[in-house]
Amino acid sequence: MAPQQPFRILADTATAQRLVGAMSRRHLLATVGGSAALAAFLAACGGDDESDGGGSSNTTGGTSGGGGGDSGANSLKLFTWAEYDDPDLLASFGNIEITIFNSNEEAIQKLVSAGGNNGFDMICPTGVYIPQLAGEGLLEELDLARITNFENLDEAYRNQTWDPGNKYSVCKNWGSTGWIYDTTVIDREINTWADFIDVAMNEASGSVSILDTAPNLCGMYFWANGIDWNTTDEAELGACEEFLVNEFAQHIKAFDSYPGINLTQGNYSLSMVWNGDARQGLLSVAEAGGNPDDYKWGLGAPETELWMDNWCILKGAANIDACYNFINFILDPKNSATDVAFHGYNTGISAAVAELPPDTPYLEIVYFTDEEVSRMKSGSLDNQEAVVDIYNKTKAAAGA
Repeated sequence: MAPQQPFRILADTATAQRLVGAMSRRHLLATVGGSAALAAFLAACGGDDESDGGGSSNTTGGTSGGGGGDSGANSLKLFTWAEYDDPDLLASFGNIEITIFNSNEEAIQKLVSAGGNNGFDMICPTGVYIPQLAGEGLLEELDLARITNFENLDEAYRNQTWDPGNKYSVCKNWGSTGWIYDTTVIDREINTWADFIDVAMNEASGSVSILDTAPNLCGMYFWANGIDWNTTDEAELGACEEFLVNEFAQHIKAFDSYPGINLTQGNYSLSMVWNGDARQGLLSVAEAGGNPDDYKWGLGAPETELWMDNWCILKGAANIDACYNFINFILDPKNSATDVAFHGYNTGISAAVAELPPDTPYLEIVYFTDEEVSRMKSGSLDNQEAVVDIYNKTKAAAGA
């Protein structure tokens, strides 16, 4: 095991106390709230110019990149989601300093406010936000010839509509959204988003968490009511706002993008959750000696989201060689499998599955069936302004 890296929490006292109580090697949680202070996980070493020059002990594929650049560069600053990469795997690559964001909107706002990369080298945005980032001049155009392991990525996860030709991005992983709940509190099945809403307003009232993102909050309502979650129809958006602000908000305990651990520690009885975080919650119960069967995961129905997060190099990155080396490193099937086992999301590298131990738990939450995938639909930014406004009003009404 690699030595633990130091970390720093930037939060109010109450939030900090809650986070410290939940910390473990596996679980570093970001603060709750769309505009909350960022939680930063800081590596012991800095950028390339501060490296000890000796590299790192590496048993999982090396740090060599494709053609060009410094193949030994292994220090970079990454702006990403919480609990998203195996810290031991990152340490085996080199020195990676991580800063956490809770939502794409928060990340973009931080970069735009800084007028550039804000000292970061890489970012992991969701695909539909890449045109916005590129339009702001924040992303470096990729030289795929320098990423020789790009060929390991399945065709289905290349050349997406929001980034034709992978001009700016390479798939990190993809997933979807559903729910997890405590069956010792909720004794009925939750099979659809309509069921989720009904339980949230009844048995789970005051003990429910919602993902801290505007599209997911509004998506819940649209999916439950058979409405395209990318709708721009003013009447549909108005009905969504009326329901969420005036009827649903009062039942919300927290807006939490990483609820898996909180739920399994008894802080919530019902949570909207991304599939990988649901899996981590169940693993944490088993690790603590509890009974994972007390909790149930369900994929959203009749529709839910399909998202893909991506590796992107920020314009003007100080450690660009290390960025290319890292992307190449993480696209190695063995390294990809190590990361899948940690974060619980499909990396788009089918060869990684064969590298996973056959007893890897909860793979059904990682790799979806064709029927499950058929329920998923990608989001867009067509209604971004409207759903962010609804989110802000709902959050204010909830007081969460």
